[in-house]
Amino acid sequence: MKRVIITFGGYFEDFMGKLTDKEQQKVDYLLRTQDRLPIKFIKLIRDGVYELRIEYNSKIYRVFFIFDEDKIVVLFNGFHKKTQKTPQNEITKAITIKEEYYEYKRQQNKEL
Repeated sequence: MKRVIITFGGYFEDFMGKLTDKEQQKVDYLLRTQDRLPIKFIKLIRDGVYELRIEYNSKIYRVFFIFDEDKIVVLFNGFHKKTQKTPQNEITKAITIKEEYYEYKRQQNKEL
């Protein structure tokens, strides 16, 4: 099953552009081809923001996302994790992008 993926703000595309083809394939496989995201790969960070945890060739990557209307995965920023703990500035950035996304969505609904 192919999951519908919505990205916002170009952050995810920028992140994917920095990955090798094999790393991109791993991210794409987890996001699009799994009926459900396996619990071992996701973690609730806070305020409805989750992180997808990806490891490839001893490198660790994180991609922040939210569920929108229980059907659509909205992807935000991604980064190469170099420390044990998820950096607070990356979490703050993801929450800010989430708020921008919902504000954008509200504005679009007003125009309809």
